[in-house]
Amino acid sequence: MNLEQFSQYACERVNRYLDDALSEYEPADRLQEAMRYSLFNGGKRVRPMLTYAVAQLFSEANELTDASAAAVESIHAYSLIHDDLPAMDDDDLRRGKPTCHIQYDEATAILAGDALQTFAFELLSRPSFTQPSMQLALIQTLHTASGRHGMITGQMIDLSNVDKSMSLAELELMHRHKTGALIRAAVKMGAQSVGVSDTETLAALDAYASAIGLAFQVQDDIIDITSDTETLGKTQFSDADANKPTYPKLLGLEGAKALAKRLHDEAVAQVEPFGPKAEPLVELANYIIARNH
Repeated sequence: MNLEQFSQYACERVNRYLDDALSEYEPADRLQEAMRYSLFNGGKRVRPMLTYAVAQLFSEANELTDASAAAVESIHAYSLIHDDLPAMDDDDLRRGKPTCHIQYDEATAILAGDALQTFAFELLSRPSFTQPSMQLALIQTLHTASGRHGMITGQMIDLSNVDKSMSLAELELMHRHKTGALIRAAVKMGAQSVGVSDTETLAALDAYASAIGLAFQVQDDIIDITSDTETLGKTQFSDADANKPTYPKLLGLEGAKALAKRLHDEAVAQVEPFGPKAEPLVELANYIIARNH
């Protein structure tokens, strides 16, 4: 199937799983409404797509693959809620809609983010899977990527460097934590969910994920200045207006585009040996540097 078909398959599958898993809990009606608002607000589901695309390299996706895809997306949704808060990036728009703290209120948004974070680990730790060693491995992968060794440290570096100069190496370190760590987790968890443990295979997949994770952020920086607010679904020039370090600022627009292309080529080279089954991964790499939002 082509990327559009694969995207539809992955989105429908993970959305169905998330919808079923986020069952009603009467004392938390408003909380769950805010959680659903942020989970189902038109996200492209790139991370779940990666999880499913990697799993199908080796086997049919299974319930642990579904839980992994849903858990990664829950962590991503929580991170965006908190990223948009007044104390962080103070954004009013996300995917063309009011951000969670604008739609509800700041306290509800904070709690919805907190709940989505713990929801991710609830999904992976379900006793019904009866595969404790595999579940523990998935939990370890996700907590490493999303906590102090990954995404949160990236956000801390980001917030600590507003109005400051950063070197290219420092900018890369920030984004390999903030954006790249969760993308690498999505890829690794796809393999882990179907029992892949071969170190060489996991290393090749991690090299792919590492390259597209950084390319994703480089392209984000590019489209922040080349796209418009309506297309972006968030305020154009938000990073520039906040005086944040970006790849176009350090390398120039053409230099940033060249870096994105080089990272794309590195990623594709890592998965080409997997043959035709890797086509969704190749097309995802193509999409990441071609997207305008």
